[in-house]
Amino acid sequence: MTKSGENAGHGRIKGVLFDKDGTLFDYHGTWGPILSEVAAALAGERISLVPEMLASIGYRAETGRFEAGSIAAAGDTFALADAWRAILGIRDREGLVARLDGYFAELGPERSIPVTDLRAYFRAMKGRGLTLGIATNDVAASAAGTILRFGISDYIDFAAGYDSGHGAKPGPGMALAFCAASGLAPADIAVVGDNMHDLEMGRGAGAGLLVGVLTGTSAAADLAPLADHVIADITLLPALLDQSKSR
Repeated sequence: MTKSGENAGHGRIKGVLFDKDGTLFDYHGTWGPILSEVAAALAGERISLVPEMLASIGYRAETGRFEAGSIAAAGDTFALADAWRAILGIRDREGLVARLDGYFAELGPERSIPVTDLRAYFRAMKGRGLTLGIATNDVAASAAGTILRFGISDYIDFAAGYDSGHGAKPGPGMALAFCAASGLAPADIAVVGDNMHDLEMGRGAGAGLLVGVLTGTSAAADLAPLADHVIADITLLPALLDQSKSR
């Protein structure tokens, strides 16, 4: 799906900033099991609380999926911790955040299910002369571990998590930091993500191209209000960039 928008098709994209979960990795296949396991670990003997914990962050039992824009889909660890503190009766917010980030840094790289062969994909994207980055509302340690596990360190020029000092999405900080690190103007970058928070980050930073993908929690209709293009997955991005150049 393509939208004739202010940013669409100008053909000068020099860098691409990708969201991580739901964009590079299948969201439901990766994070459904992880969040269920972490909720059970925190609940301990109060295992009956797990359904309520998952529902509080956007899980819908009737569909087996997390809702678009929910805490699980778009929030950071602080938002998740606040939702679960209320249910578990935990007062120590910082302690719970640290515990959650520890789980995610361990389980994220180990359990992530890529949407394609990421090493081959990023090698090809780098071969186009593009500057490449990853911006996630996950903890930075999880992003770093995932980059290492999938062998894409040589191709990634920038990576940031919610705790990297640039702020969390939907704020523009991570996109602006990518531009600062790469020397690119915001108008020269594309932001690719599965959630409105990703696109809002890109719009706030003034990114030249906003691309939504359908490998996460959002439907095309969810992304259409902000996205210049909505594609099935990242494997279609090279053709989209070629199409933009030809206009």
